[in-house]
Amino acid sequence: MDMTFFHALILGVVEGVSEFLPISSTGHLILASYLLDLGQTEFLKMFEVVIQLGAILSIVFLYVKRVLFDIELMKRLIVALLPALVVGGIFYSAIKKLFESDGTVAWALLIGGILIILFELFHKEKDTATQDLSGVSYKQAFLVGVFQTFAVIPGVSRAGATILGGLFVGLSRSVIVEFSFLLAVPTMIAASALDLYKNGGSATSSEWGLLLVGFVTAFVVALVTVKWLLRFVKTNTFIPFGVYRIVIALIFLLFIL
Repeated sequence: MDMTFFHALILGVVEGVSEFLPISSTGHLILASYLLDLGQTEFLKMFEVVIQLGAILSIVFLYVKRVLFDIELMKRLIVALLPALVVGGIFYSAIKKLFESDGTVAWALLIGGILIILFELFHKEKDTATQDLSGVSYKQAFLVGVFQTFAVIPGVSRAGATILGGLFVGLSRSVIVEFSFLLAVPTMIAASALDLYKNGGSATSSEWGLLLVGFVTAFVVALVTVKWLLRFVKTNTFIPFGVYRIVIALIFLLFIL
């Protein structure tokens, strides 16, 4: 079935909600596309990347003034970005092929959900955990970036990988959530630019309209989601997200694959 403006709106909502939660926006977009009976065309792949950029720009809107005047934080974000640039640049073709396997997404969702639950059950935040973005070290930033590279596997979740990685290397819950938000900006801009460079010329005028609808929808919904998550992490663990991932993975395995 060809994509319509209704489909673009639904996918934009799905992206806006799932991009910054540790539940895999990629997995949810694939599931939503299946339920909407949309084939995995080259345009749909590009559409998914572009609406991710829309969600990411919500972070620019919320944090631009703070980051522009914090050179040290910007330097740490650049350090954290380096592993993803290397992995993405070298293995672009192989990464795109991974997105063709729904089985990869399902198992990544399942294993990721289990890991989140186990990590939260055994992880105890230390009194020495970094409590402010300005306190993130270059080593911590780089290691978070290394964890982010696992998100090239569809279903892993970029947010989930960076958040668990940040907690593991000694960042507090609130700090790694914000650092993960900010790291998403250069990461997804680079990914979107690369994908548009390789595929953008194939879009028709009507398809560019669909891209715009999805982009704006994802941007608005992501604004709401980000503000909600910042409140949520102050008093809650990520275990509910782990349970949710397992449920979604079982839906994939039992009813789709």
